Amino acid sequence: MISKFIKNCRIVENGKIVEKNMLLEGDKIALVTDERITAEEIIDAKGNLVIPGVIDCHVHFREPGLTHKEDFVSGSYAAAKGGITTILDMPNTVPPTVTLEALDEKRNLAKKSIVNYGFHFGATASNIEAIKKAENIASVKVFMNETTGSLKVDENLDAIFREAKTISVHAEGEAVQKAVDLFKKHFDKSKTLYFCHVSTAEALKIIKRNKTAHMYIEVTPHHLFLAADDLVKLKGYGMMKPSLKTKEDQDALWDAISKGLVDTIATDHAPHTKEEKEQENPLSGVPGVETMLPLLLDAVNKNRITPQQLTDLISKNPAKIFKIKNKGMIAEGYDADLTIVDMNMQKEVQTDELLSKCKWSPFEGKVLKGWPVTTIVNGNIVYDHGSIFDIKGKEVKYFKRIAEKEDEQDVLKNP
Repeated sequence: MISKFIKNCRIVENGKIVEKNMLLEGDKIALVTDERITAEEIIDAKGNLVIPGVIDCHVHFREPGLTHKEDFVSGSYAAAKGGITTILDMPNTVPPTVTLEALDEKRNLAKKSIVNYGFHFGATASNIEAIKKAENIASVKVFMNETTGSLKVDENLDAIFREAKTISVHAEGEAVQKAVDLFKKHFDKSKTLYFCHVSTAEALKIIKRNKTAHMYIEVTPHHLFLAADDLVKLKGYGMMKPSLKTKEDQDALWDAISKGLVDTIATDHAPHTKEEKEQENPLSGVPGVETMLPLLLDAVNKNRITPQQLTDLISKNPAKIFKIKNKGMIAEGYDADLTIVDMNMQKEVQTDELLSKCKWSPFEGKVLKGWPVTTIVNGNIVYDHGSIFDIKGKEVKYFKRIAEKEDEQDVLKNP
């Protein structure tokens, strides 16, 4: 077991930036200290901010079946470059991850990843038995609106909401209230409802009116930093589901973040090739794992969010919501998943530097201040100042879903 000492760190602690050092032993954080300690390897953070490794709980790495767009190698390289140490992959691949066999296949394929990984399991009208038997999954994903692939569910939603413990939903428009109603109807205190990529002020109002300790809201960088007006320039490169919304909707998302209503920010990394985006009917989806953290660090530098909000939204809360063991915090005994960021580094998003197979970004040319410089996964440096180190990640493990403190009647109450 190799010991590593990370010196000259600045970390976020109870809302403040403090100077600390860290001792890593193998894949764990052994000590967070003011002292200097002898170790086999010394890593100098050089006074940079060190945050808990970013957990991106919403990616589409396209494997199997769509590997001309992305795969677990290219996607994980891109994630590591973006400061992400754990990803949770969505089920709309080819074949979709809706059977136990497909889940096992994806598990084997993901062993190529250099960041840690987990999986959302897809719901269909006819796979209730598979939902009951699927093990070590982040959630059951229910597509209640059309998206890439053919996983929209119109029938048997009652059974899905009854049997699934953690439910992630793609819900827009009327489907938002429908998801709330189904969740309340089948609620027990071990259940969680997670709204993916919320993009409108109206959806926020509905969820806020019904929100409990068992409901969570995710927003994406593209909905935070782009709006419908940007489609004039982006054209097909700005097409995604949910689509870009008005400036008023965008402002509502930021307001919800400032008020603590939003729980996570995740990329919804959904790459397509340039050819697919430039065709007459562009496919929906944008890449994001390499630009999410720089965009948010730039927002910290501009005082739009605080460092504490940042680490809560992209590290602590994703681990809490999906019950991921030993991740999301810088604390003794937690996994040594860490991201070192240079808050003063200022540079432009350049597509020729991207590691994603798609080789484009809707943020191309945007100058951002604050970039990840080193990414540590399970105690191993996998990205450092432009260099990738191909050390494999691990599949994450989850705590058993247990009841929250909240009383059941609080969840079932009428808005």
